[in-house]
Amino acid sequence: MQKVLDYISHSRAELTKVIFPTKEQIRNAFISVFIVVTVISLFLALIDAIMSFSLSAVL
Repeated sequence: MQKVLDYISHSRAELTKVIFPTKEQIRNAFISVFIVVTVISLFLALIDAIMSFSLSAVL
């Protein structure tokens, strides 16, 4: 039983050391990820369209 109480005590002590992100940091990270994913997906769509057009022109 003492090990469980020690574990809970240490867990609480570690949680006090955690720095949680602010709402602004979360929003900025979300916007950054959204922009990167959008740019990469548009790039892949462009490559796909070019390859599809060139393949259909060959055939």
